[in-house]
Amino acid sequence: MVSPARKVNIVKKRTKPFVRVQSDNFKRVSASWRRPRGIDSRTRRRFKGTRPQPKIGFGSSKKTRFLLPDGFRKYTIHNLGDLESLVMLNRTYAAEIARNIGAKKRIELIERAKQLSVKVINADARIRAVEN
Repeated sequence: MVSPARKVNIVKKRTKPFVRVQSDNFKRVSASWRRPRGIDSRTRRRFKGTRPQPKIGFGSSKKTRFLLPDGFRKYTIHNLGDLESLVMLNRTYAAEIARNIGAKKRIELIERAKQLSVKVINADARIRAVEN
């Protein structure tokens, strides 16, 4: 099995989701974040005691941004050519087979990835065991 070139600790500055204003008051207002735009909005004006809003300071470190928990970055592949491009970067990127690839093509891609020692994240998706 291929291991990542270097394992870096991923630090998330905030894991709790930002909640939309008044989503707790009305059922029709979903909790998914929307920026408050009202002229008198206490939250938009960042009064003390109001809920936190997303800011640039909550962003992840450049070293760990888009990093999977196992230390690889994700790269979506659609064909053998895409897979061949990961030969030199097999310790940095892990391949993810695109969702619209059929079972026959998937098996080819997985076999070739084993030869090139490229990690495939969704290797077991859509492949049934062949009965003898």
